[in-house]
Amino acid sequence: MVLVLLYADSQIRYFTGLHRDGRYLAQCRNDLAKINLIMGRSTPSLVPRVARLLDDFGALLKLARLRRKLSAETVAQRAGITRRTLSKVEKGDSAVALGVYARVMQALRLENDLALLAKDDELGRKLQDAGIVARLRAPKRSSRTVRRDNENFADEA
Repeated sequence: MVLVLLYADSQIRYFTGLHRDGRYLAQCRNDLAKINLIMGRSTPSLVPRVARLLDDFGALLKLARLRRKLSAETVAQRAGITRRTLSKVEKGDSAVALGVYARVMQALRLENDLALLAKDDELGRKLQDAGIVARLRAPKRSSRTVRRDNENFADEA
C-alpha cells in the first residue's frame, strides 16, 4: 500500500509503509508529473458532428469579439475568466462549462442569443403530437368482481 500526499510546497510524499517503531517511511519528490498519473482528468468524447458545432460556436464568439475590436484580455476580464479559458471557449473546448460560455456571450452583449438555443424543437413537437391520443381505459373492476374471480380461481385449483 502506498499513500500519496501533495503538500502546499509542491512536494509529493509517498508513504510506503511502517518503520519498526511505528512511524511511516516517507520519500519526498518534487516531481509534479507523477501526480498527473494518479489524478489524470479525462472528459468524455463528443460525437464528431457535435464537436464541429461546438468548434463553430467558439469561432463565432471569437469573430464577434474581433468585430467589436475588443482584446482577449478585456473580454476575459468582463466575463470574470482568464485569457486561457477564453482561448478554450473560442476553440470550442467541450470541457468548459456552459456557464462560462454564457458569461462570454454576456461580455459580448450576445446574452439574448441564449434564448435561441433549442427554441425550435421540431423532433420534440412531433413526438409530443404523436403521443397525444385519447387513451381509453378499461372500466374499473368492483371489489365484488375481484372476489368472484378469486373464488373461481380457487375452485379451479
